[in-house]
Amino acid sequence: MKVTMPGITVADHVFTVPLDHADPGGRTIRVFAREIRDPAVTGDLPWALFLQGGPGGQSPRPTGPGHWRPLLATHRVLLLDQRGTGRSTPVTAADAASDAELAGYLRHFRADAIVADCEHIRKALGIGAWETWGQSYGGFITLTYLSQAPEGLRACHVTGGLPGLEATADDVCARTYERVRAKVRRHYLRYPEDEAAARRVAERLAGEKVLLPDGDRLTVERFRTLGMKLGMGDGSERLHWQLAEAWHGDRLSDAFLYDVMAETGFVGNPLYMVLQELIYAQGAATRWAAERLLPPDFGAFGMFTGEMAYPWMFDEIRALRPFKGAAELLAAADDWPPLYDPDRLAANEVPVAAVVYHDDMYVDAGLSLETAARVGNLRVWVTNEFEHDGFRMAADQIVPRLTRMVTDPR
Repeated sequence: MKVTMPGITVADHVFTVPLDHADPGGRTIRVFAREIRDPAVTGDLPWALFLQGGPGGQSPRPTGPGHWRPLLATHRVLLLDQRGTGRSTPVTAADAASDAELAGYLRHFRADAIVADCEHIRKALGIGAWETWGQSYGGFITLTYLSQAPEGLRACHVTGGLPGLEATADDVCARTYERVRAKVRRHYLRYPEDEAAARRVAERLAGEKVLLPDGDRLTVERFRTLGMKLGMGDGSERLHWQLAEAWHGDRLSDAFLYDVMAETGFVGNPLYMVLQELIYAQGAATRWAAERLLPPDFGAFGMFTGEMAYPWMFDEIRALRPFKGAAELLAAADDWPPLYDPDRLAANEVPVAAVVYHDDMYVDAGLSLETAARVGNLRVWVTNEFEHDGFRMAADQIVPRLTRMVTDPR
């Protein structure tokens, strides 16, 4: 299907790929991708593959040029619905006969499989080599791509997503809690009244049973996960207004409860929590790192958590309950293959430009800079001007700078 909307032309692509690329004759799944172009820019433009953040997130749905404008001036852009997301074959627990079967199926949804899908798509489209733009987890995929199939890459751009090459889930969670604590403190400095407001909500949830519109109980732990958005450019403001409008008289408002249900329900992206710690698994088991390393002060009523997966989620959140048994098996697995090849990355010749957000809540800047020093032909820009969503909020600044870093060796 091909449609034109104001300032943009959209064409759909569907590809059939092996579930397990090591078994090309076995089970297959569908992977969907959306090509976008500026109809005013003609000619045989080079391709740019956009790798979405996540894990488990579908590609952005364009409504016009928006923040894609700087890229569309020079490229046709392919927005990939990574396997299991969006219009690609969905992941549902009903497709498996047992927890073990579902866990085995889910092992095929990490970065290595996504890279193999990308290579399948590149060849199917007849592209010699393409550029990539990796946002957040898309940067993790980029490093796996450079480790496994650099011949398919002409240049890579990473926005807020350089992973620690050997960092474990324990390493990442310990560092993340420190950054979340700092973000929460900064929020309360900006909006001092919000600390008492958060405590009031938490005290009500601890003292009585409050149900969300879908029937799930809103617990203190689930309420705390609203802090996940504090790493975005407008996250502090969004949390402030949620707290300011949480009450209708002496009860929590219907609008607040509906908003919390939608924000914390993972109805459209259960893979986000299923895979959250597994993207760091290389050999060792993750064993619910965020739960084990939860600092004592995060039990305070005024404290929020961030981008962490907890076992209670698979009991208390409707969309995640069917994945509980498989998630337990995956958390205990200790035979994960490596996602990165440090030697191949050190010898890398593909031009790479990366922006590291100094105050990033989701991706540790220290680990990112350690990785940047270990990858050949990689140039890094460190800034505190933007939060994690800098690409979406300021593409007109970020795209030209990263492009120059790739093309200009100075």
